[in-house]
Amino acid sequence: MTQDNNLRQFDVLIIGSGLAGQSLALRLADTHSVALVTKKTLGDSASSWAQGGIAAVLDPADSVEAHVADTFAAGAGLCDPFATRFVIEHSRTAIEWLISRGVPFTRDDSPLGFHLTREGGHGQRRIIHATDATGSAVQQTLTEQIRQHPNITVLEQHIAIDLITASKLGLAPNRCLGAYVLDIARDTVITIGACHTALATGGAGKVYLYTTNPDTATGDGIAMAWRAGCRVANMEFIQFHPTCLYHPHAKSFLISEALRGEGGLLRLPDGTRFMPAHDPRAELAPRDIVARAIDFEMKRHGIDCVFLDMTHKPESFLKEHFPTIHAYCLTLGIDISREPIPVVPAAHYACGGVVTDLAARTDLPGLYAIGETSFTGLHGANRLASNSLLECVVFSAAAADEISAASTAPPPPLPHWDESRVRDADEEVVISHNWAELRRFMWDYVGIVRTNKRLERALHRLELLEKEIGEYYENFRVSNDLIELRNLVLTAHLIVKSAQCRHESRGLHFSRDYPETLPRALETVLHPSRD
Repeated sequence: MTQDNNLRQFDVLIIGSGLAGQSLALRLADTHSVALVTKKTLGDSASSWAQGGIAAVLDPADSVEAHVADTFAAGAGLCDPFATRFVIEHSRTAIEWLISRGVPFTRDDSPLGFHLTREGGHGQRRIIHATDATGSAVQQTLTEQIRQHPNITVLEQHIAIDLITASKLGLAPNRCLGAYVLDIARDTVITIGACHTALATGGAGKVYLYTTNPDTATGDGIAMAWRAGCRVANMEFIQFHPTCLYHPHAKSFLISEALRGEGGLLRLPDGTRFMPAHDPRAELAPRDIVARAIDFEMKRHGIDCVFLDMTHKPESFLKEHFPTIHAYCLTLGIDISREPIPVVPAAHYACGGVVTDLAARTDLPGLYAIGETSFTGLHGANRLASNSLLECVVFSAAAADEISAASTAPPPPLPHWDESRVRDADEEVVISHNWAELRRFMWDYVGIVRTNKRLERALHRLELLEKEIGEYYENFRVSNDLIELRNLVLTAHLIVKSAQCRHESRGLHFSRDYPETLPRALETVLHPSRD
C-alpha cells in the first residue's frame, strides 16, 4: 500500500534478493504484502554465482548423522549441534520445495533421478546441482516467479541505509519498524514501514581486495543490525575459497569445489602435486586447509598462482559436468581439457554474522536475519562446501513460519528521512580512496594468515577511516558508494575485533602468535553495548 512516493507500508520488508530473500518472499507472498529491496537487480547476488550445488541427505546410502559428522569436522569444533541437526534434518524438505518450484537440477538414471556430486569435506556424494551453475539456475527460476507475484513489490536499484527502530523514535517497547532506503535512480530516500523486516543482504567479501563475491557484498545487513543493537558472532571466520581463477581479464570467477571432487589435482608451476604433503585428504581436504596450503606454497616459491589440473579427464566429461567453467576459460584462451587452470585463494564466505535463533529471529523484535548475513551456528569455524545454499532455504522456511504465526500490529506513523542539515558532497574522491585503502590493508593484515601486529595495524587504520567516514556521512547527502563504504568499514572493524579476541588457531582463523588450538571451542560474540 502506498501512502506517498517516499513513504510506503508493507507487511514484510526483505532487504536482499539472493536465495534466502527470494525464498522468504515466495513463502510469504500468498498471505502477506512483501517488499523485496535489492541494490542492483534480482539476479545480482552471491547466490546466483554459486556453482557447486546444495548439500542434502537424499541418497539412501547417506544419512543425517553422516552429513552432521562432516559438517562438524569442517567446522573445527564450533558448529552448534542443535542448529546443525536442524538444518540437515530439513535438507530433503528444502530440496523438495525447490524442485516443486521448478528448479532444473541435473538428472540421471539413478533411483533418485538426480545426479549427486561430491565436494571437499564430504564423505558421500550428496551435492544436488544444475551442472556447474546451480545458483544461477535456482535464482532464474525463483526470479521469474517473484516478478509475476502480485503481492511482491520488487524495488531494484534501492539500497537500505539503516533500520528504523522504536527506540530511535522514543517509543517502547523497542522493535524494528522498517528501514530508510535510498532509491538510487531517483536519488531520493524513501521510508518503508513493515511489521516484519528480514536482512538477507549476503556477506562482506568486498572488504577484501580479492574476492569471489559480487560487488554488492558489502556487509550491509551485518552493519545495520549492529547499529540497531544486535549481537554479531564469529566474524573472524572468513572463508577464502582455494580456487579463484587467476587471470588479468577475469574478475571474481570461481573455479568450483566440484572440480576437485571429480578428481582435480593441484600442482605447482613445474607440475609437482603438493596437497598430499599438507593433508592426508589431499585435494578433498576442507577449504581452510586447501587455501592455507596454496597460500603457503605461493609464498614459499614466490609464485603468483598455482594450477588446478583436470587434463586427465576427457573433454566430453568436462563439457558435460562443467560447461560454464569450460566455456568461460576458453574465452580467455585456457582449454581446461589440455592445460591446467591458474588459481589463487580469494575471500569467499563469512561464517559469522548477526546472531539468530532457529526461527531466524535476531535480538531486535521484528527483525530477522537469513543466509550469509546471519550467524546460526551451522558453519562453526569453517563452512562445509554447499551447506550455504541449504542454510538459505531452511532458514527462509523457518522465518516464514515464525512471521506467519506472529500477530503484530502495524508500525506507527514513521518520519521521513531528514536531509535538512546536510549538503551535496564536494569530493567523491574521498570515498574511492578510502575504499581502496580499506580493501588493500584488510587483504594484507587480516587475510589467510594473521598476527597480533597485523591486526593492531589494521585496527589503527580502521579507527582513522571510521572517523573520516563518520564526518563525511554527517555532513553530506548519502550515496550508494558512501552507504556501502560506511558498512564495509564497520564490518571490517567487527572482523578485526573478533580476530583479536581469539587466542588460538581454529578453522579459518590462523594466527602465527597462537598456532595451537585450545581444548575447548568457544564462540566469539560481540555486543554493541560493550564492544
